[in-house]
Amino acid sequence: MPMLTPLLRIAIASAWNRRGALLLTLASITLASLLLLGVSQVRQDVRERFSASVSGTDLIVGPRGSSLSLMLYAVFHMGEASQNMSWASAQWLEKHPAVRWTLPVSLGDSHKGFPVLATEARYFELFRYGDDATLRITQGAPFKGLFDVVLGAQVARELGYQPGSRLILTHGSDAIEGADHADKPFTVTGILAPTGTPADRTLFISLQAMEAIHLDWQGAPIAGMGAGQGATPGFRIPAEFAQKFDLQPKAVTGVLVGLKSRAQVFAMQRDIAARKDEALMGVLPGVALDELWELAGIGERALFFVLAAVAIVGLAGLVASLLASLDARRRELAILRSVGASARAILALLLIEGLLTTALGIVAGWLLLGLGWTLAGPWLLSHYGFAPAAFGFSAESSALAALIFGAGLVASLIPAVRAYLLSLADGLNPRL
Repeated sequence: MPMLTPLLRIAIASAWNRRGALLLTLASITLASLLLLGVSQVRQDVRERFSASVSGTDLIVGPRGSSLSLMLYAVFHMGEASQNMSWASAQWLEKHPAVRWTLPVSLGDSHKGFPVLATEARYFELFRYGDDATLRITQGAPFKGLFDVVLGAQVARELGYQPGSRLILTHGSDAIEGADHADKPFTVTGILAPTGTPADRTLFISLQAMEAIHLDWQGAPIAGMGAGQGATPGFRIPAEFAQKFDLQPKAVTGVLVGLKSRAQVFAMQRDIAARKDEALMGVLPGVALDELWELAGIGERALFFVLAAVAIVGLAGLVASLLASLDARRRELAILRSVGASARAILALLLIEGLLTTALGIVAGWLLLGLGWTLAGPWLLSHYGFAPAAFGFSAESSALAALIFGAGLVASLIPAVRAYLLSLADGLNPRL
C-alpha cells in the first residue's frame, strides 16, 4: 500500500505529460457513459410512465376479444375497435354492488390525427395516472355545453389552440375524404396540463356530443368508411336543434371501473364473463400493460445494445491509446525499472492510469447528464409531462457504472500486462 502513493503521483504526472491523447480517450469514455446512463434513466422513466398511464382503475371492461386491443383503444386511444358494448351493460356495471365508480368511454372520431374520446365530465376527477395524480386543467374549464371540447396539452401546443378556439371533428380517420362534422363545430373550453400519458394527445368531449354529431350520420362511427358515405343525403340536423333529441348513448367502446375493494377484482371478472346478455371481458390494467411493454420494449432494448456498442468503442479507444503510448514510453518504463521499480509496480502504474481515466470519464458523463437534465427539465416537463431526476443514480445506473469501470479495468490490463513482460534491456538498448 505505501507504494501506491508515489505510483499515483507518477501516473498523474505521466498522464498530464500525455494529456492531449488522453483527453480524446477521456472524451470518448465520457460520451459513452453519458449515453448509457442517460438511456438507462430515460428507459426507467418511460417504463414508469408507461406503467402509470392509468392507475386507480381496477378493471377495463369491453366486448370479449383481445385484452391488448381493448387496452390500446381504451387507454392509449390507438387502433380500431371491432365492436362496442351496449349502454345497458355500462349501466349494469355502474349499479353492481362491488363497483365504486364507472367511466364509460367512446372513441372513433379524430381531429387532425389526434383521437377524440367521449366520456363524462367526472373523468377529469376520477381518472388517475402516475402516483394517483388527476388530470388538471390549466386553462379554462371542463366541458359543460353540448359542443364543448377539452384538449390535451400536446394537441393544444401543436395546433395552437386556446380556450375559445373553434374546431371541427372528423368521422373516423382524418384520411377519410368528406367525413368532417362541419355542421357541428366545437369550442375549446379547457386545456389540460402535460401528463406524459395518452391524455396529452387526446380531445375530450361528452358522450352526448358524440351522439349529437352522429344524429344525421349513416351508421355508427367506422374507421374504414369509404368515400361517398357520411351524413344522410338531404337530412341535416343543425347544431342548435341537436339538444332536442334523445342523446343517451346506445353503445360505448368500454368502461373504466373502480371497485370498492381490490380484493373483489377476480370475483368481478367472473361476474362480467358470466353476463348472459352480452359477451364481455374485464381486463386488469397492470397485467395488460406488462404485456404491452414486452411488445413495445423491443425497440428500446435494441437502442440500448447500440449504445452498449458505443461504450465498447470508447473503451477500445482507451486500449488503443495506452498501447500506442507504450512504444514511446519504453525508455521511461525502463528507467523506472533501473532505479528500483519492480515489474509489478510498472503493471500497477499502467492499471492506475487506465482506471483513473475510466473513473474520470464515468464521473464526467454523470455530471454532464445531470447538468443536461437540470437545463432541459422545465422544457421536458412542459412538453412531455416528465423530467428525469437531475444527478439521480438508480440501482441500474450504479450497475452500469460498475460495468463500465470493470470493462475499463480489463481494457487497462492488456497494455499493463504487455509492459510487465518487457525486459529492462528492451527500453535501454538504442533502437535504429
